[in-house]
Amino acid sequence: MKEVKNKTGILFWITGLSGSGKSSVSNKIINRIRKIYGPTLLLSGDDIRKVFVLNSYSKHDRRKYALQYSLLCKKLTNQNINVIFSTMSLFHQIRFWNKKNIKKYVEIYIKADIKKIIKKKKKFFYRKKSDNVIGVNIKPELPKSPDIVIKNDFKKNINELAEELLKKINSHLLTK
Repeated sequence: MKEVKNKTGILFWITGLSGSGKSSVSNKIINRIRKIYGPTLLLSGDDIRKVFVLNSYSKHDRRKYALQYSLLCKKLTNQNINVIFSTMSLFHQIRFWNKKNIKKYVEIYIKADIKKIIKKKKKFFYRKKSDNVIGVNIKPELPKSPDIVIKNDFKKNINELAEELLKKINSHLLTK
């Protein structure tokens, strides 16, 4: 991959439904992102929920948490730390805020069909009747114009998806 000279302060916002592969892909790309773009922190919405004991899953609280994630990512990228952040945060308002307020923002959408996710994945909230599940009883606000789309139909392995994403990231950042 061709190296991009400006190596700092990029937010790689990886969004999609729960079970679409966001965290798995993020874990696969972190070392290459560090090598190519410099110091990088890997976070997920689940990580932050655990650290700060954010236990509500209502639509209102999900939106509030997502904005807090964005504020944290802005603080880190302003200090020249790249962030790979995997989160559902399926709200237009949050992604709009990111585009407006974070200088180097790359929105990545892992597109996966909810029926295939339910069939393939073993997420507990998809198996039992649960409230406040995005994609089931909370309608997701799917990205309308992400910078990068990776389609996960569960036919490719996670390494193939990660390679596809890395190529698209490099291509996208070279055109900026």
